[in-house]
Amino acid sequence: MKFDYDVIVVGAGHAGCEAASAAARLGSETLLITMDMNKIAQMSCNPAIGGIAKGQIVREIDALGGQTGIVTDKTALQFRMLNRSKGPAMWSPRAQSDRQKFIQTWRGVLENTDHLYLWQDSVKHLIINKDNTISGVITNMEVTFRARAVVLTCGTFMNGLMHIGRVQLKGGRVAEPASYGITEQLVEMGFTAGRMKTGTPVRIDGRSIRYDLMTEQKGEDDFHKFSFLDNVHRTLQQQSCWITYTNEAVHDILRQGFPDSPLYNGQIKSIGPRYCPSIETKIVTFPDKTEHQLFLEPEGETSREFYLNGFSSSLPLDIQIRALQEIPAFKDIRIYRPGYAIEYDYFDPTQLTHTLETKQVKGLFFAGQINGTTGYEEAAGQGLIAGINAHLRSQSGGEFTLNRDEAYIGVLIDDLVTKGVDEPYRMFTSRAEYRILLRQDDADMRLTPKGYELGLASNERYRLLREKEEHRNRIIRFAQEYSVKMNQINPALEQQGYAPLRQGMKLVDLILRPQLTIGAVASWLPALQEQLDLIPSRREEITEAAEICIKYEGYIEREKLIADKISRLENIRIKGKFDYNTIQQISIEARQKLSKIDPETIAQASRIPGISPSDINILLVLLGR
Repeated sequence: MKFDYDVIVVGAGHAGCEAASAAARLGSETLLITMDMNKIAQMSCNPAIGGIAKGQIVREIDALGGQTGIVTDKTALQFRMLNRSKGPAMWSPRAQSDRQKFIQTWRGVLENTDHLYLWQDSVKHLIINKDNTISGVITNMEVTFRARAVVLTCGTFMNGLMHIGRVQLKGGRVAEPASYGITEQLVEMGFTAGRMKTGTPVRIDGRSIRYDLMTEQKGEDDFHKFSFLDNVHRTLQQQSCWITYTNEAVHDILRQGFPDSPLYNGQIKSIGPRYCPSIETKIVTFPDKTEHQLFLEPEGETSREFYLNGFSSSLPLDIQIRALQEIPAFKDIRIYRPGYAIEYDYFDPTQLTHTLETKQVKGLFFAGQINGTTGYEEAAGQGLIAGINAHLRSQSGGEFTLNRDEAYIGVLIDDLVTKGVDEPYRMFTSRAEYRILLRQDDADMRLTPKGYELGLASNERYRLLREKEEHRNRIIRFAQEYSVKMNQINPALEQQGYAPLRQGMKLVDLILRPQLTIGAVASWLPALQEQLDLIPSRREEITEAAEICIKYEGYIEREKLIADKISRLENIRIKGKFDYNTIQQISIEARQKLSKIDPETIAQASRIPGISPSDINILLVLLGR
């Protein structure tokens, strides 16, 4: 047994697992400390990964060499590509996973990673030296572990308090104890902390459900998945989800519980996620709506436990049950446990750099809900970046960051450290100004070279990327150079009800037609089919990538030009060059916010709320620009 490490990761949720895995695979001797080794990467709320913008984050994690996408594919019960009716910049993969198999698979990854060790315990104290550097932790068992870098990924456990009506239970999750000591220590040092709230719905016994009174929602079974590796596939028996609705009778019963609702009787004082509201918040916010959609989603391949998406609640137990019984499919409902709300501590993320290292204590990193975010995907993305940088801090130094035009993970972290949070942060495609560049289909093109250079992405992953790039570009070149004659294609076009060609044209111009796909055209044009047949594997994925590049070339190039212009401001570094409090030409608000955040670059300064274009111009003038 050893007690000295390069990196210590506290907490084995989604952030902690990615952080520990990354640091260890990069070569750091890494210790992962968790309260319960049977709850590693526990899906505390919905056992699902991905969704709008979140799916893009998971694809980026995979492209860099992380593990969440692989684990998700191996444990998926249902896969869907959301937003197919929109352009590919909005396509977002989502998978329902087997909760227990997800835990088991992640634990298998961790226990079989070289340089990675696990310890079951809770951390109560950080060892911080007089020069404000971290050197280790002390656990509840009074065990001291030493390390040059520590990553805190405490989730909802720091001073966690659960609410079910007027009932209050201390804990970080149901039946799991809270963690104490770290918040108090860091606040005493000068860190700014706050409280946030999240919630989770009732868990239902599937044997008590009338499925015939709901609408079945099947998954998709095509080539799409999360991991770019060609040897990772879905293997579990795929399951359906089910759709039902609340009604006025349900709402009337829920309203009866408001006097005992922690959200409305003053019991909960913290802020919950705006974009994942409780059912009681929905009926208050939308009083004219007579129904709200609910999704009944499976928790496991063989389990009878179901998750009721859309019915998050902290109302009393009897109110939750009575309300659900008014839904025809749940008339005879039995539940495993009610929904509940949980309050927990977080730290203002503007106290971090873009590496997720704290500004006040060198070697101390924060990732996940401790930074005011919500969601497994946001946590995992932060964990990966924190783990990489903890490794770099403990070894040779250096930093690894992602820009806003490189990854949704870059948007996420920049938003956190630049703007801070006043509610649980959730990623959306609308938060990314370069979302045409940040598509889920090309995350490997954007990020695998970076992961490979770090040493995190494997040789096999890099080989697959180059193979994909070579064949994608070959198809695009062929389409640009090959001329289609009218007699070659018009019979097929007319048979399918499409407008025929009036003259010959380049193949690329034919593919630009919105209703046509490369696959469809190839079935009519043997020369194109011969090109597709040269692709040895992942043909559908590569063909789709080529088609997106062809159809959206103008949009992609325009966004690249905009990103290049903005990147010039990213290269103008200002950290340490100003005493903002002495610059009288800028507003008082700008002085205060610039002093607090101390931005790295002019571009980061321009994104701070309250900083006006005139403030930026004054800084540029003072720099002699």
